[in-house]
Amino acid sequence: MMPPRVVITADDFGLSLAVNEAVERAHREGVLTAASLMVAGDAAADAIRRAKAMPGLRVGLHLVLVDGPVVVPDGLAPGRVLPNSQVRLAFRQLLRPRALRREVAAQFRAFAASGLVLDHANAHKHMHMHPLVAGSMIAEGRQHGLRAVRVPEEPGSGLWCGWLRRQVRAAGLAAPDAVWGLADTGHMDTSRALAAMGRLRPGLNEIYFHPATERDPLLVRLMPDYDHEGELAALVSPDLRRALQPMRRGGYLDLI
Repeated sequence: MMPPRVVITADDFGLSLAVNEAVERAHREGVLTAASLMVAGDAAADAIRRAKAMPGLRVGLHLVLVDGPVVVPDGLAPGRVLPNSQVRLAFRQLLRPRALRREVAAQFRAFAASGLVLDHANAHKHMHMHPLVAGSMIAEGRQHGLRAVRVPEEPGSGLWCGWLRRQVRAAGLAAPDAVWGLADTGHMDTSRALAAMGRLRPGLNEIYFHPATERDPLLVRLMPDYDHEGELAALVSPDLRRALQPMRRGGYLDLI
């Protein structure tokens, strides 16, 4: 049997310098193979500069439609930073589908303007589980060469993603067979990461993290209970590196 293929991803790249520093360290010194970029993040320009100096790091779009920075002010909600209410924002998006599509398109254009190769797309807080978001992500993404989308389905989590998987595949895009980190979002320390390694499925797996070198004020405000530093420690752990040795690793474009 062929060993599993594994994408090791860091989300929120570009949100803050502490996140960007962790992504660089986790790639250069650890096992990180991919990162998902917040194109409107305060540290997005720094993230893009770092990514271009690390050609082995695959970078995708981390689409932000809730609890984070957006490209089009006053499109989906007043101001540049959307509120942390997925339910409220979902209803607002149902009422304002054109504003949603404009924001999705603007974020894909901003990624294209970075000059980086688009490895994948996903959404902050998994908002692409929202049908309108998924449809807009797929339609706009295909215009920008999108080839892979995270379907956040972790075996045993109880989250049903069959409809999203079918939508992604109907568009001719790749999706992982399993995603790990959903149940332990923000707490993927070394022990939890090693536990995920023991559960990998045949085929394509993604394990995602939220590393940072420190809990700066922005991270404390947006993700007050996350163990960012513990997740960075996992990504540079010799134990995790050893566990990954038999696996094929890379970004989506390397493994699909």
